[in-house]
Amino acid sequence: MIEVHQLTKRYARHEAVRDITFSVKRGEIVGFLGPNGAGKTTTLRMLTGFLPPTSGTARIAGFDIFRQSLEARRKIGYMPENVPLYEDMRVREYLKFRAQLKGLGSSDTRRRVGDVIDTCGLQSVRRKMIKTLSKGFRQRVGLADALVHDPELLILDEPTNGLDPNQIRQIRELIRQLGQSHTVLISTHILPEVEMTCNRVIIIDNGKIKAADTPANLTQRMRAAGRIQVEIQADPEVVAGALHRLDNVKKVTPEPLADGWTRFTVWVDSGTDARERISHLASQYGWPLRSLFSHVATLEDVFVELTRRD
Repeated sequence: MIEVHQLTKRYARHEAVRDITFSVKRGEIVGFLGPNGAGKTTTLRMLTGFLPPTSGTARIAGFDIFRQSLEARRKIGYMPENVPLYEDMRVREYLKFRAQLKGLGSSDTRRRVGDVIDTCGLQSVRRKMIKTLSKGFRQRVGLADALVHDPELLILDEPTNGLDPNQIRQIRELIRQLGQSHTVLISTHILPEVEMTCNRVIIIDNGKIKAADTPANLTQRMRAAGRIQVEIQADPEVVAGALHRLDNVKKVTPEPLADGWTRFTVWVDSGTDARERISHLASQYGWPLRSLFSHVATLEDVFVELTRRD
């Protein structure tokens, strides 16, 4: 559905996107992640035809985004981060207007507007002025707008931006449903949402692709998976020194707690587990131990690992 090859966007001396290459297959829900200024929005704007690339190529459903821009854009439903809505129009009126702008005839407009109102849960507000809607309903209207011409590809830039937890959950479920019949590319900062929603993740930083794989595969490969936390009541310097001398231990970080307890974070080589040796060490020295567990890596750990500056 999306084929990107050595895509670059340059502003004067600054390269916002640098020779990126990736693909998205039909039917996938893909998370497009990166820190602020990484090049996410610039990439999405190039894919949707809002910005011309400096060099490289990208195809949407086989159409070149530069040479066949109109054909490519007909395949795309784009929801930008800050959804631009006509606030003095009613919801149904606005969606009808947008459908006509996108080239739908009268009968198709009526059918599609009714469909997206149902799909996006807008029945209760379909006759209300957009300016009276909550943030959550405005996001739904923006999503309905992106869907009204029944595109094959949905590109969503921060679709849950500014929503409360209940609204985020509702939008997440809606995206899952849409993924059954559409290809979806989502840019977001809410990493747990990506883990629960996306089949695959693309991480971009400083204009370059740093990783592209399933969330599970990414977390398995990160050294963050080799992190153990233990709480011991003893001299922190003595304990830290003893822990650091254990085989496969790379780093030990103490964190003081109440009543003489200290939480030690122990980084170990990937694929190793030092919990049994730590437990034996505490027993050998008579250190009171109240918790010991291996940290399960999350997508947030992967993101920090790939994009941190230190």
